[in-house]
Formats: sequence, structure tokens, C-alpha cells
Amino acid sequence: MSKSTDKDYLAILTGYIHVCATYKPKLGHGAKAGYDLAQFQRIYRADPFYNWLGLDNPLMYAAHKVAGGMTSIYRQIGIGCESLFRRVLQDQLGLSDEDVKWSYTLPRASGGKTRTLHLDARIPLSSIADTSRRQHVQSWMRNAATRIDVDSAVAETLQGIVFEIRQGYKSKDSKRQNADIANAATAYTKGLLPCAGILSLQIDEDIAQRYRNERWMLLTGLIASVSSHESFYGFCKDVIGYDLAAFFQRNSPALKKEVETVLTALLTAS
Repeated sequence: MSKSTDKDYLAILTGYIHVCATYKPKLGHGAKAGYDLAQFQRIYRADPFYNWLGLDNPLMYAAHKVAGGMTSIYRQIGIGCESLFRRVLQDQLGLSDEDVKWSYTLPRASGGKTRTLHLDARIPLSSIADTSRRQHVQSWMRNAATRIDVDSAVAETLQGIVFEIRQGYKSKDSKRQNADIANAATAYTKGLLPCAGILSLQIDEDIAQRYRNERWMLLTGLIASVSSHESFYGFCKDVIGYDLAAFFQRNSPALKKEVETVLTALLTAS
């Protein structure tokens, strides 16, 4: 299997970002495709109250596009980074599509259908063919478990790492946090170390501490740190064998251009 190039990696990320350029607000009506300007004005002009206040103004439509589109940009960057990281794992560790995916099922109450939950990436040690690389990943994993005070008996059962990948963590949504805590508990029962990879520095310290308390290995977008147990980029470079920070630096002009194109599209009223 040939390794991906910068061009391949860039296409993964920009492909997700570009989707945001066509974002249309749903206006609380649940329309899957959203509404264009003409439809927006038709709905608002048919509403006496909104019409009286002039909320059918194209600038109001642009504001809706920006508000929803901004959320969409963050979301799509996050999804793109998940996909990019899985590809890096495959290229560097010789893993298959199935190797880098992880999910588990939960039964519903009262005999209902089961529910399947997913995390973003996985490294199963047994699937790393290169002995030296496998031992290196295992050593990092054992040291990580010690750092977050995982019981030694539990640490001995770990056979891989499972990842939640985020571009940042700007929300204090307790529901999301509780779900991640449940994911971590399940991961340990499956012999996997849960690791949160935050590509930026945008995470509230209270949230970060809660994840650490729940025995998540937390890696953030630190660049100055050389520790692979603190920096996601340090982990990628030293443990996985790929300098992800250098990739972003090399391709920053192209990424900035793509984001600017999307923002320009979102800031127009049409």
C-alpha cells in the first residue's frame, strides 16, 4: 500500500471544509436542504410580525447564514481532521480501514433496538506488523496509562488506543461530556486506552481536567511542548511517525484560501 501524499491529505480536509460554502439556513423548520434567499423572504413576508419588523431584509438572511455556517465550518473541520488522522494511521502503521474504526453497541430499554456508538479512530496493537513500531506505540500507551493513574492491573490489559478527535472544545455541553465519559469506561472494558486529541488549544481548563479525572489521555495542540504525552502533534511525530504540524504549516496558504472562500460565500446575502 503506497503512502498518501500532501495532495491526498489536503484533499481530505479541504473537501469537508468546502461543503460549508453551500450552507443554507434551516430557519427552525427542519428543511434538510435549507432555504435560499427567495424562500427566506417568502416565509418571512408571509409572517405579519416578521414583516412588520422588516426581518425579511437580505442582511438578516446573511446573518442566519453566518451564524449557522460558522458552526458548520467548525464541525466540518473536525470531521475532516478525523478522516485525515485515520488515513495517517493507515499510512504510517500499515493499518486497514477496519483496524482504524471502532464502535460498540448498547441495548435499548424494554427490548428495543440496539444503539451503535462510534469513536473516531483506533490503533489495535496486534495489527501493527512492524515490531519496532508496535513496541514503540505500546511503550507510549503504558506510560500514558501511568500518567493518568490507571490501575496497573487495568493497564496490563490494554491492547490498543481509541481516539476522540476534535478541532477544539468550545462547548460546556454536559451531555457531550457524559457521553465521552461513558465511552471511556467502555473502552477500558474492551482493553483500549481512551485518548482525546484536540488539534487546537481551544479547550476550557475545567473540561480538560474533568476528562483527565475520568482517565482520558488528553493531548492538545501544543507546539512548543516536545512531549508526546501532552501534544497531539508531538504524539503524531514521535509515536506515529508523521509530522502533522509540518503538514499544516506547509499547506497553510491553501487551507487559508479555502476557508476564505467559504467565509466569503457565507457573508453574502444571496
